[in-house]
Amino acid sequence: MLPPRLIRRLVLAPLVVVIAVAMALLVPLAALLELTLRLVGLSRPGHARARRLLWFALVWVTADTVALFMCLGLWLASGLGGRLRTEPFQARHYAVMRWFLAVVYRGGTRTFRLRVEVTEPELTPAEQAARLARPVIVLSRHAGPGDSFLLVHQLLSVYGRRPRVVMKATLQLDPGLDVVANRVPNVFISPRRVGEGVFVEQIARLAGGLDHAGALVIFPEGGNWTPARWRRGVERLEGLGRPDLAARARDMPNLLPPRSGGVLAALTACPDADVIFVAHAGLDRLVSVADVWRSLPMDQLIRARWWRVPATEVPRAADHEQQLQWLYDWWERIDAWISDNHPDGPPASVPAPTDAAAGPA
Repeated sequence: MLPPRLIRRLVLAPLVVVIAVAMALLVPLAALLELTLRLVGLSRPGHARARRLLWFALVWVTADTVALFMCLGLWLASGLGGRLRTEPFQARHYAVMRWFLAVVYRGGTRTFRLRVEVTEPELTPAEQAARLARPVIVLSRHAGPGDSFLLVHQLLSVYGRRPRVVMKATLQLDPGLDVVANRVPNVFISPRRVGEGVFVEQIARLAGGLDHAGALVIFPEGGNWTPARWRRGVERLEGLGRPDLAARARDMPNLLPPRSGGVLAALTACPDADVIFVAHAGLDRLVSVADVWRSLPMDQLIRARWWRVPATEVPRAADHEQQLQWLYDWWERIDAWISDNHPDGPPASVPAPTDAAAGPA
């Protein structure tokens, strides 16, 4: 359970400033120590990994600190928060978010030697202009460290969109993200506290408020892929009496079964929105902290593929079952793309739950 907002503002926000100052002193000392150990022949691979992690942490907490002071300035300029929801101050907060993610993106790609390659269908100038005249609903897979940050950075910095993101409530433990994300429209998911229906309503409200520059970002899987979550997802479908969907899920080893409630609610709430499906591959097999540590420096190519479905081709008038099958059709397409484009080749097979373990059909 998260601490109350007031506690987060009074404790976590000042704490990140203190950490940033401490790390600004620690990182040069750590670099000097590593150099000394290297000169005397005592350097180990773990020392370089630790230095990279410390450097990226310094970039993050410094950007966090600067973002907090930016937000403090905006709060004062808005009349102690009185005009924060007005258009000029919303635009300024999106600018803060864009700056923060750009700094973290540059720091992450350089520190961990990451390369990002995004593929989209080629558009004519007329098609390019037309697509920016409508809102979009972005449905992305969710796997690996930082995938959501890369996606939102792309929407803000490359496409000039104003993303509204459905994200985990625990992300509010980051002070800068906590302040900025709570001042612009977003939904924080905390299933243990309230039922799924509440979040579906919140997602529908977010979608209903999209303008031509808006982008609602949803991760239908609900969490990062892990073997255990994948098996539980198949078992859940079996328990719901959907062996047909469970069979389709078993044939998608790269993805968790999509949860359709928020997705379909968003499609209904914003009938003019195009839908963008996003696949990516490169960091998704880093499941644990140990995986991340062993992979440093990652020196990895991250591939992403975006598909755009015009609003007129989205089956909004279809019944629930047809919409659900349409979502699974796209999920199968994304899964196949990941298998074909993963830098490490096709994934190892994951043992599927047996019928006995899956519950009643």
